[in-house]
Amino acid sequence: MNDTAINLLRGLLGVSVFFLICYGLSANRRSINWRLVGSGILLQIILAFLMLKVPFVEGGVEAIATFFKLILDFSLAGSSFLFGDLATDVGNVHQATLGFRVMPAIIFFATLSSLLYYLGILQKIVYVFAWIMHRTMHLSGAETLSAAANIFIGYTEAPLVVRPYLERMTRSEIVCLMTVGMSTMAGTILGIYMIIIGGGDAELTVKAGKFLITASIMVAPIAIVVSKMLYPETEQINRDLKVSRESIGVNLFDALTNGVSQGVKLAVTVTALLIVFISLIHMFNYLLLNLLGGWTGLNDWIVSQTGGNFEGVTLQFIFAVLFSPVAWIAGVDWDSALLVGRLLGERLAVTEFVAYLALGDMIASGVLTDPKAIVISTFALCGFAHFTSCGIIIGGISTLAPGQRETCARHVLYALAGATIATLINATVAGAILG
Repeated sequence: MNDTAINLLRGLLGVSVFFLICYGLSANRRSINWRLVGSGILLQIILAFLMLKVPFVEGGVEAIATFFKLILDFSLAGSSFLFGDLATDVGNVHQATLGFRVMPAIIFFATLSSLLYYLGILQKIVYVFAWIMHRTMHLSGAETLSAAANIFIGYTEAPLVVRPYLERMTRSEIVCLMTVGMSTMAGTILGIYMIIIGGGDAELTVKAGKFLITASIMVAPIAIVVSKMLYPETEQINRDLKVSRESIGVNLFDALTNGVSQGVKLAVTVTALLIVFISLIHMFNYLLLNLLGGWTGLNDWIVSQTGGNFEGVTLQFIFAVLFSPVAWIAGVDWDSALLVGRLLGERLAVTEFVAYLALGDMIASGVLTDPKAIVISTFALCGFAHFTSCGIIIGGISTLAPGQRETCARHVLYALAGATIATLINATVAGAILG
């Protein structure tokens, strides 16, 4: 049996396991719409083969990634004007330039997204993707619009597209809205991970962008499928497919100003989260290394057994042990399963930002060299499926629709589980196709 057949069989095994987990966790197995499940899986497979294997489509995705790289260069010009060499020193992109290059890029991307939304361009793109999912999966208009919007804008902004429907959305629709929101990667933040994974290399940055864009588009239909398996629809739905005309500014300058404000808030939030979570990780690691690992002698044993990839009993090692079987199910070889397992644990328990920083460091230092493991990691981390998102998404939706606060709070763990499984299925499919 050749390597291609083995990869496909491993991919089929992984996807089957993840769907069995969905079925086991379902709130109402008898109400699962298997026609919707089948059409969603088919749509994802078609998207995967088109974007990963068809040269014309793959070239189009690469062109979009190159455009994102160009936008990053534009934002770098503004950062350089303000911060000088601090913004252009690519020798340590994961640390010194994080605040002087990455955070300004967040602000620029948010402003550009606001401009495209004001001009109506983003809504038209969203409508095309929503129409495709609406026709193939026969979902409600609000679900498909919000799912399509999440591909391009953040999970806190996407509900604006369906704001008129929010108060009347069913529990299953709310779960779907939250699941897709946590599964996709907003364009606002996508460019940042291109910088982190690329590590200053232009070709690797574009390649990372191509995978991230593909992952965010591919995951939308499968996230819907997973959400509908975990919490099937049992109520009457509204199938109208109309994009909200709600404006984000009274004129062009107001829209740009709103974009800057949103970008600053996002950049400050990301900065604060990194400071807090990385500090907490170091605090817990200090206790684990010096108390548990030092007294028992486990530190030396772990260092020798992992070839120095882990310094002892740390949160990273605990994540690696817990999630390495999940990484293997997704298609990662055992040699790299511990490293990828660590990344999966960091994404869920901390944030995807910290996990992508760790992935970038692993690639730059040569610790993680297996191309398939890198691809699976890139796809699996692409989303906001972590505990921090639970509070953010409840607050975001309930601000727009106060009547849905209780529904969001009661069912957000379904969404978190669904988003985690959806991104893993996405990674498994990508790994099986690319080998």
